[in-house]
Amino acid sequence: MSVADRADSVGARDVLWRFGPMVYLPTLLFALGEGAVIPLIPIIAAQLGAGVATAALVASALVVGQLSGNIPAGWAVARFGERRTMAAAGTISLAGVVGMVFAPGLAVFAVSVLLIGFCAAAFGLARHSFMATRVPLSFRARALSLLGGTFRLGMFVGPFAAAALLAVFGDERAAVWFFGVCLAATVVLVLVGPDPEERFAPAPPAAASAPLVRGDAETEDTGEVVTGSIPTLGRDGVLRTMWRHRGVLSRLGIAAASLSGVRSARQVVLPLWGVSIGLDAQTIALVVGVSGAIDFALFYASGQVMDRFGRLWAALPAMVLMGAGFLALAFTHDLPDAAMWFAMFAAVLGVGNGLSSGILLTLGADVAPPSDPAPFLGSWRTLTDAGGAASPLLVSAVAAVSSLSVATGVMGVVGLLGALAFVRWVPRFVPRHG
Repeated sequence: MSVADRADSVGARDVLWRFGPMVYLPTLLFALGEGAVIPLIPIIAAQLGAGVATAALVASALVVGQLSGNIPAGWAVARFGERRTMAAAGTISLAGVVGMVFAPGLAVFAVSVLLIGFCAAAFGLARHSFMATRVPLSFRARALSLLGGTFRLGMFVGPFAAAALLAVFGDERAAVWFFGVCLAATVVLVLVGPDPEERFAPAPPAAASAPLVRGDAETEDTGEVVTGSIPTLGRDGVLRTMWRHRGVLSRLGIAAASLSGVRSARQVVLPLWGVSIGLDAQTIALVVGVSGAIDFALFYASGQVMDRFGRLWAALPAMVLMGAGFLALAFTHDLPDAAMWFAMFAAVLGVGNGLSSGILLTLGADVAPPSDPAPFLGSWRTLTDAGGAASPLLVSAVAAVSSLSVATGVMGVVGLLGALAFVRWVPRFVPRHG
């Protein structure tokens, strides 16, 4: 029985519950450990002799590893399957943890961080590919929003776990060992738990996961939605997959990258803005924390909206809220009540970010070839990760030559342009369903 037929008989909640030990729990463990380590990477790098700029560069190795790992991960998932790729990524990440703990110098530590980022890309793509092929279209967005929410929960709780470990052991490397324990538990769970690839076989393309952009093996992706029967496709390589689907990647993919960029800019702009208007660290942390709490509270609502009304009904409000929030914030720096405006627009950005939870995962699953999604998703995730990595650099560059207010306004314009791109390309590549 396909997962679509099972969904009809047991309901969406029961099927999502069955994914818990296969997808959601490993995701939580991986994100919990990674969230504990990320804040401490620059600190450990500084202990190994790095200056401020070098420590920031070492911390960015995690993002560089993830960017460079997406496309190879697409090849690995297509060749070896989701379960083996997840287990291998977790095991290799353990080598990175050992390297971080026992690094004799900065170079070994940086390579270890890069390796963990590379493996995080493989782990994430394997989960994404599994959900894209096993979850029925009728509640795909809810399932993927829950996946995104699980990751956010781990990243939110991780720093608190690191703080507790520091209080007990007084050594930053205790958090790295904690990441290692999480990774070991993840690998065990993936290997000894029920095999998701056997328990939930991929649904037939014509049933549960009909592609929203189609084409046969000899047809290039021109960007138009093609109707008709769905052929059985052979597995294409990563580069050929990128070329065949260059239309959707260069259009909807760029819109998705703009969303990722605006999200990433929020994490950079809000703390800098608080410092710039003279707030103390405790107040800034409180405002950013409340914004994050609003963001986390809305993650499942985003999936509900996308499944019931269509993808655009979540993507457009999210981008408009974040774009307008950044743009309005840019004009409040020198106002008498700057702190009040900062808190208010931080909340607006939290609402917008919460409404965007799961959108990138869902759109990627929607437009991926159902017979072999992994190579396409590798390209899709590379685009979105590149958007997220580029926006802090853009904020830094504009602020350096002008001001933080101008940089914030630029990100607002990026958000509003991204909203227009979603209006233009989502209906073309992802016809309304829900």
